[in-house]
Formats: sequence, C-alpha cells, structure tokens
Amino acid sequence: MKRKTTSAPTLAAALEDNKDVKIRVEGAASDLASASAVLETEIAGGDAELAAREALKVSKEVENKVQECADDLHSVNATLAQGVAALEHTEDALSAAREALIDAELALTAAKAGERKALLAARHDSATGLPNREHFNSRLTHDIAVAARQGFELAVMFFDLDKFKNINDTHGHAAGDEVLKQIAARLLEYCRVEDTVCRTGGDEFLYVLINPKGRTNIERIASALLETLALPVVFEGLQIVVRPSIGISLYPLHGKTASELISTADAAMYVAKKSSGNPGWAFYDGAPIPHAA
Repeated sequence: MKRKTTSAPTLAAALEDNKDVKIRVEGAASDLASASAVLETEIAGGDAELAAREALKVSKEVENKVQECADDLHSVNATLAQGVAALEHTEDALSAAREALIDAELALTAAKAGERKALLAARHDSATGLPNREHFNSRLTHDIAVAARQGFELAVMFFDLDKFKNINDTHGHAAGDEVLKQIAARLLEYCRVEDTVCRTGGDEFLYVLINPKGRTNIERIASALLETLALPVVFEGLQIVVRPSIGISLYPLHGKTASELISTADAAMYVAKKSSGNPGWAFYDGAPIPHAA
C-alpha cells in the first residue's frame, strides 16, 4: 500500500516513512522466503508444474511489493534530501545571524565607549583632566542641596596662580601646560572623595570642601594647599615655582547658590592677591563683589 503524501512533507515525517518502507521491504523478503519454502515442498512432492505457476505468481506479487517500496523509498529520499538542504540553509542563516549579532554587540560597545568618551570630554577639562566649570557647578548645586537638608557647612576655595602669564612668556606654553597639569594632580591628590576640584579656565581652579568643620580647619587646609602647590614644578630641567592666591567663601554665610559662592570666593581671592603680608588666602569679608566669576 502506497504511503499518502502531503503537500509539504516534513523531515520528521520523511524519516518515519523511511522506517515504514524498510519494514515493508523486510516483509516482502519474508513472504518470498516463505513462498520459496512452500515451492520446495511441492517440487519435492512431484508437482513441478503447479509449483512453477505458484512461483511465478508469488514472484510477481513480491516484485510489485518491492517496486512499490522502491517508489516510496525514492520519494522519501527526495524529501530527506530537501530536508537536509533546508537544515544546511538554516544553519547558514543561523551562522550569519550569529555573526550579525556579534557585529551589533561590538558596534554597541563602541557606541557606549564613544558616548562615555564624549560625556567625559563634555564634563572635563582637556588639558588637566579635572572637571570643568559646568560640571563643578552641577556638583556644587547638589552639595548645597545636601548641606541644606543635613545642616552642615560648605567651603568654596577659588585659586589663582600669581604671574602665571610670565611662565608662558618666559618658558613657553608647553611649560605653562605642565605647570597646570602638576597643579591639578596635586589638588586631586589632596582632596577627599566627597570634595570636588575643577579647573575653571586659564590658571584658575575651584575646590569645594564638604563639611569642613569650622574656619580653623579650613585655614589649616588652605595653608597646606599653599605649601603643596608652591613646590617647584620640574619641566625639561627647569624648576618653576608658582604662588597661588586663595579666596574662600562659606555656605550659607556668604551665599546660598553655586554662583553666589563662586562669586564671593572670587572676590576673596582678589583680596588675597592684592594684600601684602597676607598668608596667601582670605575669607570673603562681605564687601561688595568687585569682579563677577
């Protein structure tokens, strides 16, 4: 009996059909063996003509069965070949998809790295690696909000390097850039994790101290920073010494916003720079602000 075909045979169905054909072929062989045994008995009994007629009949039936199985097997093999080809095509498609996924992941990684790099560049000074003024303002605004909630003090220090222009004019801009980098490195090394330091532009730096615990401690920190920053900067065999001036403002005494605190610290820095015999730093004294930061 021929198998029923479908319009879209599956590989699994073809494999099942292949088993069915095998069973039928084995059955035909068994029938042929049984018929042969019967014929041998009849021939042994002397009825050769009857045996010949029956042998011919059995042979024809077996031949028809085998031919039917052969036709079905051909169809099954064709289906199997199509299934294998489809599997190979599927494997190729999966392989291409995996490669595309890998490429997409690499592109995503590169895009994220580019985004981080762009964000870093947007928020940091390219010459020193310190946060820039915009980033500092954002951090200071956040620090003010926290200080207002928790009731502690902030100190903003405004640094200016005295006669920095002379370094560029005398030794060149490469020397000036090296001075800025080493000053930035010293500030970073000194500041605590919770504090923030930035380069606001030119030879000016800002430093916010979180909860400095009183003026005496702020003065101690300012004196230590002056001492650290006044150490010689070594550049191509030269020893370049810079002297910073530091203006200091306090939250909430001298301002309640980032711009107010920076402006009052800037005004105090000018007082420190212009006063002779001062320790190199000055607190804002409440006078009108002569220079807007």
